Amino acid sequence: MGVFSRLSDIVNSNINSMLDRAEDPEKIVRLIIQEMEDTLVEVRSNAARAIADRKEVTRKKDDFASRANEWESKAELAIAKGRDDLARGAISAKRKAEEMMELLDREMSAIEDTVGKTNEDLEKLQAKLKEARAKQRSLEVRRNAASDSVRISRQVNDGRIDDALARFDRYERRIDELEAEAESWVLGRPRTLEDEFSELESQDAVNAELEELKRRVAHRSSTPNQN
Repeated sequence: MGVFSRLSDIVNSNINSMLDRAEDPEKIVRLIIQEMEDTLVEVRSNAARAIADRKEVTRKKDDFASRANEWESKAELAIAKGRDDLARGAISAKRKAEEMMELLDREMSAIEDTVGKTNEDLEKLQAKLKEARAKQRSLEVRRNAASDSVRISRQVNDGRIDDALARFDRYERRIDELEAEAESWVLGRPRTLEDEFSELESQDAVNAELEELKRRVAHRSSTPNQN
């Protein structure tokens, strides 16, 4: 037996309540969906049979209606020919055909009730199936989000990360020390002839740029304002 034993159990079920009581909600919702899908196939199969029965009853009723009309015509012919005995037989056959039509009418009424009820059940079942699938997607999203959160938290709080960062800091400190040691070799060193010429060239470049700035400023000052 599945999660549900009858169609009414599915239609009237409270999925949220079932999930709240379940130890494994994802497993339960998968079973619910499977049971609903199986029941949906069964209900549709029953509906197809009922529709087929309705067509068959309609065809039989039309056939007996045709027979009743035919026997009535024969009874009229027999009366016209003065054959009351044949007319009575035709009328009896007509009445039997009409009785069969009444029986088929009652059968048709029962079939129509079945088709109508089945249609209502299908609508309710499809609504419940849609609800269950939405719950399944929600649980999957929540599970994936929780798994990602746990994985990230483990990485953030993992001591290996802190150890790696500490090693990086020590390595950076070692580089600072090496750079400082390299700079220390320059301190106190006598200036070479190349150093002095380089300084002169640098001063000439600065003086040339200063003179150029002075000329531009003087030009702007001497130019009348066009506005």
